[in-house]
Amino acid sequence: MNGIPHDRPGTLEKALKLNLAHRVYGTFAEIGAGQEIANWFFRAGGASGTVAKTMSAYDMTFSDEIYGKSARYVSRQRMQAMLDHEYQIVHERLADKRGQGTTFFALANTVRAKGFRDTKEECHGWMGLRFQTDPQGPSSDIQLHVRLLDATNARQAEALGILGVNLLYAAYHLRDHLPTFLHSLMDELSRWRVEIDMVDFTGPAFDAPVYQDRLVALELVRSDLADAALFGANGEIWQASDILYKRPVLLNRGSFDPITRVNLDMLQQGERAFTEDFGPLAQNHIEILEITMHNLLCMEDCSVEYDNFLARADVLQSLGKNVLISKYAEFHRLSGFLSRHTHEPIGIILGLPLFEELFNERWYTDLEGGLMEAFGRLFRNQVRLYVYPAGDPMTGKVRDARHARVTRDQQHLLNYLLDTGSIHPIRNGLEDNIFQTSADVRQMILQRDDRWRSLVPPIVLESGPWMAM
Repeated sequence: MNGIPHDRPGTLEKALKLNLAHRVYGTFAEIGAGQEIANWFFRAGGASGTVAKTMSAYDMTFSDEIYGKSARYVSRQRMQAMLDHEYQIVHERLADKRGQGTTFFALANTVRAKGFRDTKEECHGWMGLRFQTDPQGPSSDIQLHVRLLDATNARQAEALGILGVNLLYAAYHLRDHLPTFLHSLMDELSRWRVEIDMVDFTGPAFDAPVYQDRLVALELVRSDLADAALFGANGEIWQASDILYKRPVLLNRGSFDPITRVNLDMLQQGERAFTEDFGPLAQNHIEILEITMHNLLCMEDCSVEYDNFLARADVLQSLGKNVLISKYAEFHRLSGFLSRHTHEPIGIILGLPLFEELFNERWYTDLEGGLMEAFGRLFRNQVRLYVYPAGDPMTGKVRDARHARVTRDQQHLLNYLLDTGSIHPIRNGLEDNIFQTSADVRQMILQRDDRWRSLVPPIVLESGPWMAM
């Protein structure tokens, strides 16, 4: 993503190409990081071919008078109000004069960029584009959320300007291929500067199946534009900063390929323990099932098959579960992602084998503090692990977190985490199923061993690809 692919122009050239086309014409409304998108079109020359109006209503009173009041000014709702207002005006005032040969647009953003007297609040924003693909035709929308990672206001404003030009250019020139469209948003940018963690396409320009919400979100993660994609139980794509804001979170990591009766028991017992531990603080918590693209146990080959991931998500959502697809192999990075969006209690449910793998120091060679630094990051901000027991086929006995297999030196750390309540052992599992893992169930499916049918909930037998294997 660094640099410019040879078959696409640079930022200034993109702006100039749009200016000289004399078919793309509209308004730029930018709040929070200067007017850097419009600035590229002025710098390129021939801006009168593209720019009908630029504006920036920084004062809240002015902004409210123009766009209406909003509970949060850096929000999707505010950005949508800006698009509604600006597109309506440009269309009403110019359609009769030049509508037969012009495709109109409105590009808006509302951003929280770094200030001179800054706090630790996250720098992020919403950007939206409403545009026509044909003169006098219907409009389509692209809405995205971006995290600004540069250290200074000037650099953040520059990055936002480049992103805006990339977005407008891609909307008119790169719609035919989703991966190319998404990658082009990062032309002359990098993940060190911005993260695009949500893109939503609506309208007739995006009727193709590839623009289905979940595939778009999954492509964002697969292409390394974002670290995670959150699906709601209703099938909608959610933006994490909006959904997790000031809410407790209970998350269960697993492969869910397929989901088993043990998985559901883990959720039920984990939720009960989370509620008992945090009491009123756990009220209104959101439950999330997470599937990683880079599992701790498959670091070498973690290729993603869209159909497989979506089949799992379909079943989980049909059970009323929210789904997070992430690239956080390590749990301390997952904890950091959740803590970035909420300061309320966080519970993470996992099985004993995966819990024991957390003590494997080879996963933390990139951290100067090794395992101790990883655990320090993992357990900050009211994070608690709920560890489900596992059956030992060799002995026929059931082990829980108190009996985790760690080294002698690590036993002191395990005891400390147990004593402080950072680790909550779930003592009892689903006795008739606890000796079978999801991997065992999948192996039974592949070997056509019908015993797997008794280990999964009915929904797995009714839908999904497993019956056809």
